[in-house]
This record gives sequence, structure tokens and C-alpha cells, in this order.
Amino acid sequence: MGKGPGLYSDIGKKARDLLYKDYQSDHKFTITTYSPTGVAITSSGTKKGDLFLADVNTQLKNKNITTDIKVDTNSNLLTTITIDEPAPGLKTILSFRVPDQRSGKVELQYLHDYAGISTSVGLTANPIVNFSSVIGTNLVALGTDLSFDSKTGNFTKCNAGLSFSNADLIASLTLNDKGDSLSASYYHSVNLLTNTAVGGEVTHSFSTNENTITVGTQHALDPLTTVKARVNNFGKASALIQHEWRPKSLFTISGELDTRAIEKSAKVGLALALKP
Repeated sequence: MGKGPGLYSDIGKKARDLLYKDYQSDHKFTITTYSPTGVAITSSGTKKGDLFLADVNTQLKNKNITTDIKVDTNSNLLTTITIDEPAPGLKTILSFRVPDQRSGKVELQYLHDYAGISTSVGLTANPIVNFSSVIGTNLVALGTDLSFDSKTGNFTKCNAGLSFSNADLIASLTLNDKGDSLSASYYHSVNLLTNTAVGGEVTHSFSTNENTITVGTQHALDPLTTVKARVNNFGKASALIQHEWRPKSLFTISGELDTRAIEKSAKVGLALALKP
């Protein structure tokens, strides 16, 4: 664990990654190559039914400046320039997307042993301003996440979160959607050698009075191959297997099953079979 509480986006991140990261409907591959000058080129593709999405990312590093240039199949060009520690604990990020002229954004991040602050502002005449802060330690952290639309004069986001961590367990509680939903999550590391972990998330919506419960697990079959599985209270079960066939080059296969639909079909089939 790090010394400080991290940023607001770190609250509940372990559980979110376990339950949602890398899940997609079909196949995904990622290939990373390095040039002799240290330029990293990452190509990724995702197949969803008959749709194939791909992008190519080029990363260049020069001292403490990292430039990422990504091109996708929709002809969008995303450029991100990161300046790491122009001052102790500070990181500056400039990003913009072509052809979207309103996508420019500047972000500042500051990490301290007892605080983490992130603020960003859009490079437009009436920008959206984001601000998040966390106070605490690497064991207990309390934070808030706000977004303000200067054009309308309204807060578009108002979230708060609490996180508790120890050597093998991370628990978090977040209030999202301007107080409309409450989420509690946990992540438990069972075995570090096999990267075995279990986790869960419970979300309650006050406006619909609906609960969503998701539980999942992961396990490394070997140092290069990981399997993950999850299921929620709506009967949706998902699983994936991911293999690193070369450094930072991944191949992922995942699928999803609606167990309630199968159960319903089985009941209909049984009823037809019993019909005189």
C-alpha cells in the first residue's frame, strides 16, 4: 500500500476492477511493441458480435513528460500529455480530442501523505470544472467528488466516499448521483501468489428502490493466465480468461449468460413435455 490516501478515483477501485474490468461480450486482444528508442505502440481490438472496434496508441517518454496519441476506428485522435512532478507530489495532464474542439482539458493532481487533490477544467468559454479531494491515510480515507457546469451554473456531479484498507481487505462506501444511489463494496485478497481474490458490490437506488448485488472472483492459473467470474442478482453470469502471450500483450475471451432466461426456457420446455 502507498503512504497516502490516493485520489478519489482510488476509492473502491480494486473492487470495480475485479467486478467490471476487461469484461466484454466477445473477444479482445492487446499487442504492445517497443522500438529501439523506447517508443511504445499498443494496438487493441474488440469484437462484439459483427462489430469490430480497434485503436492504436503510441506512447513517447522524454524525462518526466509522457505523450500518448491514440487513433480509433471512428477516426478520433486523442492526445494526452502528462508532466510528472514538475513540483514534488504534483502531476499535470493536458488532453484533447480531434475533431471535437470542445474536448480540451487541463488537469492537476496533487498527492500528499495525508491528502489527494485532483482538479480539471475544460478549455472552452463555459467550461465544466471538476474537483475531488481525499483526506486520511493509506488505512482510512474520506473524499468528495464534484463537477460544476459554468454555463448553467449547476452542479452536475456531487459524490462522496469512504474507504477502509488493511493488508488483505479493502472496503468502501460511496454516495453517488447527487445522493440518489448508495454503494458498498469490498475486495479481499485470498492468496497473493496466485492472485486469488474475491469481491462484491451492493448498490441501492433511492429513486427506484432497487438493489443491485454483484459478486466476483479471480484466480491466476499461472503467472501469465488469469480467470475471472462474476454474477449479479438479476441472473447475469459472466466469465473471462486472459492470457499475456508476450509482455503487455493480452488476449481476452469473455462471455455472459442470462441464467433466468435459461431457467424460464427450461420451465416452458418442461410444461410442454408434461402437456397431455
